[in-house]
Amino acid sequence: MGRVFAITNQKGGVGKTTTAINLAASLAASEFKVLVIDSDPQGNATSGLGVEKRPDRPSLYHVLLGDVPARDAVLPTELEGLSLIPADKNLVGANLELVEIPNREYRLRERIQELRDDYRFVLIDCPPALDLLTLNALVAADAVLVPIQCEFFALEGISELMDTISRVRESFQHPLQVEGILLTMFDDRTNLARQVANDLKEFFGDEVFKTVIPRSIRLAEAPSFGKPILTYDPRSRGAESYIKLAKEILDHEQNRQSAQSAR
Repeated sequence: MGRVFAITNQKGGVGKTTTAINLAASLAASEFKVLVIDSDPQGNATSGLGVEKRPDRPSLYHVLLGDVPARDAVLPTELEGLSLIPADKNLVGANLELVEIPNREYRLRERIQELRDDYRFVLIDCPPALDLLTLNALVAADAVLVPIQCEFFALEGISELMDTISRVRESFQHPLQVEGILLTMFDDRTNLARQVANDLKEFFGDEVFKTVIPRSIRLAEAPSFGKPILTYDPRSRGAESYIKLAKEILDHEQNRQSAQSAR
């Protein structure tokens, strides 16, 4: 059964979508079947993977609130092994419409259950808010991956997110794990970035990924061409860093499976 990651942070502009796109591409390049679920009404993961946003075809909105099976909303991307459930402007209304539905927090979990055997990894790109779409993603996920920019308010934002994760565990009896905290847009020339990175490592220890994503013009450019960095500029520092992140996650998976086998 595939492992589901929610890529989330209540703060915007921290590299959630960049991470969803490029981590998915790096895992697919390692010959795993990967699904990206675009759960952000802005639909940036959809356009960043080169898929046109078209309200006339099935999207995550239709999966959550219509009668469309999740499998019918899956689209291929240009990268072999990498598929997408797209988002479009319809998803803006989902938060309001979900309110009236029984067990509304479990909607995404129930709808993607049929897909979990089809993919080794499912990455959910969450909106930058703690709304019903994000809550659905957290309840559907096995683990959370938290991108965080090394800036002054970073620690404040992440402590709020950790509180949210604890509440999800308690309220829904859901053993949600923290896969890792990912430092993004990192500029090691600034004292502030180094200080925040040190503070995070001191506070969260091994939960902080060893891989760091550098600040990179090429990474920022790639989505406007509808490409992951791996196909846009495979020799860039950004591409190298996301390949390293994919390897680190695969190592986590191996260790996790070994620990389960040893029990």
